[in-house]
Amino acid sequence: MGYTVKELCEKVSGARFEAQRLSAEEKNRVLIDAAKRLEDNAEQLLAANAGDIKAAEEAGMSPGLIDRLRLSKERIEGMAEGLREVAALPDPVGEVLEEFTRPNGLRIRKVRVPFGVVGIIYESSPNVTADAFALCFKTGNACILKGGSDALASNRAIVAVLKEAITEAGFNGDMLGFVDSADRADAAELMKMRGLVDVLIPRGGAGLIRAVVEGSSIPVIETGTGNCHIFVDESADLEKAIPIIVNAKTQRVGVCNAVESLVVHKAVADRFLPMLDKAMKEHEVELRADSKAGAILTGAVPATEEDFGTEYLALILSVKVVEDIGEAIEHINKYHTSHSDAILTENKENAERFLRDIDSACVYVNASTRFTDGFEFGFGAEIGISTQKLHARGPMGLKELTSYKYLVEGDGQIRG
Repeated sequence: MGYTVKELCEKVSGARFEAQRLSAEEKNRVLIDAAKRLEDNAEQLLAANAGDIKAAEEAGMSPGLIDRLRLSKERIEGMAEGLREVAALPDPVGEVLEEFTRPNGLRIRKVRVPFGVVGIIYESSPNVTADAFALCFKTGNACILKGGSDALASNRAIVAVLKEAITEAGFNGDMLGFVDSADRADAAELMKMRGLVDVLIPRGGAGLIRAVVEGSSIPVIETGTGNCHIFVDESADLEKAIPIIVNAKTQRVGVCNAVESLVVHKAVADRFLPMLDKAMKEHEVELRADSKAGAILTGAVPATEEDFGTEYLALILSVKVVEDIGEAIEHINKYHTSHSDAILTENKENAERFLRDIDSACVYVNASTRFTDGFEFGFGAEIGISTQKLHARGPMGLKELTSYKYLVEGDGQIRG
């Protein structure tokens, strides 16, 4: 990198006011052009990604993480479609959230505004580069991206395409900053740029998130790991349950919304677990079971307490049999990461109890946890999935990348 992290932050901070002044039409035009440029440069992006994949394989990276890292023509098209969807969404900047007039005649409006400069530190997934840019740009934020060393070549190539779209439109390319370095010290320095960066968002594994939360002097919006659970209730439609669990576990194993732990009501364990056993063997999923589930399943590994609290990001699923829905809720709230949890049930009362009592960002009834995703929620893309309760929770789209300010208009009023 031919400049310091501080110099990069100063350049991006200097561009933030131009980013804030862009009209919705100008921002949308850049996003639509950037989408086309991603598709037009697909071969270049795939070539850069191939180098990252080769290095990851040689380093012994797990298949689930390599899947996160890998680009394909379809995934590049998905990134482009995400940019177009963001462009099609209403611009939240300037939205009046509330307005009122005080008895003294002061007119007060609460209005959405950009944060200013958003820093994002993330791992592996190159699609995050395009998603983060799109959401920050649409909300009038300048942004600084620091991807993982595993995806450095991929991210560099994607950023070059995105910056080209900005500059070709006649705007300042410094609205998009990229820490072009694999050095962890540069990430640590970025965390200390309070005053130049307004908010920092980590997106990745537990280690990365913990390092950012503990090491940052910048306010952090914490995105969380995903130890997601599915509870098979005694009234569940078992034929419906199997495809949901297969999807949640195997569609993409290296993602935070994949299910990692299954909780089964004892009343259906004898009928359901053999069905599960067969389906998981077909998808080469290793089962780690408590004693009750292990007595029914064939070839399951005995589960430890650590298993119930682990985000595997692999073809592994922990299984526990419980007495009732109360024990299921207690178990899930103890071991989950407050990301996404689901109940499979035909009992309305149990569904409502689960929705009320599970303390997670996203709680499902009769659906795969894989839907916890900004694109699937209609946000066009996401900056991450927040598992905290301040300032945002769940998939973070455009509105979650804004703050607000009060606009107060008077006619000579003074305070007595």
